[in-house]
Amino acid sequence: MTVQVTDATLMNEVKDGLTLVDFWAPWCGPCRMIAPILEQLDEEMGEEVKIAKLNIDENEATAAEFGIQSIPTMILFKDGQPMEKIIGAHPKEVLKDYLEKKIAEK
Repeated sequence: MTVQVTDATLMNEVKDGLTLVDFWAPWCGPCRMIAPILEQLDEEMGEEVKIAKLNIDENEATAAEFGIQSIPTMILFKDGQPMEKIIGAHPKEVLKDYLEKKIAEK
């Protein structure tokens, strides 16, 4: 199950290991398309990478802090540090390959 994060809880959730944070909004069609893909990845890879979601409409400060200009945007955090930004909706295979490479780099 993906973790819902807010301005107040984000940094606590990303402090350990790898966390992929999905910056999204309910009105965003591509965000809704990618949501089930992220749920599947969380089920398959949850032991190695945490998947979190942040609603940018409800958490504008964090979205601004990380320069989110279009959604969906995902940021991969490693031990609390933002590592890379992924912009746009991507197929499951692309995201899974990306995450597997990042897990192997740990």
